[in-house]
Amino acid sequence: MKSIKENAIYVSVRKVYWKIKRKIRGIISKGYRFYTLRLLYPKIYKKGLKNDLDESKVVFIEVRSPEISDSFRLIYDDLKLNYNLNIREHFLGTSFVSRKENIKRTIDMISDIADAKYVFLNESTNVFSFLPMRKETIVTQLWHACGAFKKFGMSTADLLFGDDRKTLQKYPYHKKYTYATVSSPEVVWAYEEAMGYENKKGVVVPVGVSRTDYFYRDDVREKAYEKIYKLFPAAKGKKVILYAPTFRGRVASAKSPDILDVELFRDNFKEDYVLVFKHHPFVKNRPEIPTGCEDFAMDVTDHMAIEELLIVSDICISDYSSLVFEYSLFEKPMIFFAYDLEDYYDWRGFYYDFKDFVPGPIYYDNDSMVKYIGEVDDKFDRQQVIDFRDKFMSSCDGHATKRIMKLVFKDSLEVFRR
Repeated sequence: MKSIKENAIYVSVRKVYWKIKRKIRGIISKGYRFYTLRLLYPKIYKKGLKNDLDESKVVFIEVRSPEISDSFRLIYDDLKLNYNLNIREHFLGTSFVSRKENIKRTIDMISDIADAKYVFLNESTNVFSFLPMRKETIVTQLWHACGAFKKFGMSTADLLFGDDRKTLQKYPYHKKYTYATVSSPEVVWAYEEAMGYENKKGVVVPVGVSRTDYFYRDDVREKAYEKIYKLFPAAKGKKVILYAPTFRGRVASAKSPDILDVELFRDNFKEDYVLVFKHHPFVKNRPEIPTGCEDFAMDVTDHMAIEELLIVSDICISDYSSLVFEYSLFEKPMIFFAYDLEDYYDWRGFYYDFKDFVPGPIYYDNDSMVKYIGEVDDKFDRQQVIDFRDKFMSSCDGHATKRIMKLVFKDSLEVFRR
């Protein structure tokens, strides 16, 4: 049996060991970043410049999603169905595949875009910042979120969530865009700050967010209801409470809150409501539905898109997720379960003061939410949601995709029409 002194020495050695190991990992990671971004990737791209520009090539790049996501879907399907174009897709798997696999996929993508006329992104990646892009190539960022809620990009410089300012300036995430499309004129300033285009006007364009056009289609609405009733028969004839929190921590180790009291909600609302969970796609290990609540609550993260869930839900409980901007289009009640608000201010921060701009009550505990839902018909302020929608979603009117297509392709698509 080890003495107290031996145990203390062992603990000290272990701490030193892990400190050194983390430092070595950091050095290796920085080395990989420098080599790939500043040396390897530009070299691969320059090699591809030997090929003539392919006026018909359109490349869609999913940074993390393993499939074409809703941010791309309407434009992607239109181009596939109606035009004779060379459409390509790349799935980088950032944070979800090994570093080796990610580099391989990134090299394939860079080789492909070197002669492409059109490139679409929907998320940040610092790869483009170091590529000597052709002047003829149009790079469009169809950002995956609406409005301006949590800070990102350069706006997070020196916050706990982001890198330090020096690193973000050295390895920027949002260079080389031709256009970045956003949900309203109100939020242009925030995206210009986050993406580093404060001195380059006209890149961030408030023509709307393509995927919000789904909400205006009757067939999509009908299918969404059919889907939830088939997936969760208990929902038929009842109202739906959607709990869709954002993740906590960093992307690679993202966690979902496990503080909503499912049993309390069941005891109060099982006759009139069901509760469905939609966790952030970054979260790998999700909280489980408590035993005995299966007829009241269900985790549908893997089975329904957030767009479908916003359509079928009658009340949305979230926290700091930008999905509340889309939900405002439905003029339905929202609850902001912000039990860790002060910590989140320090961690990531917001573009607008949270307590002043959210279109619904803020609660820090379960009992308060349960009380509000029980009185929601009397307490819900619809005009507050309408004002919020008009301010942050004014360009999301069901025609955003058409405006984006016109912005990017001008009249050049007619040559390729089937």
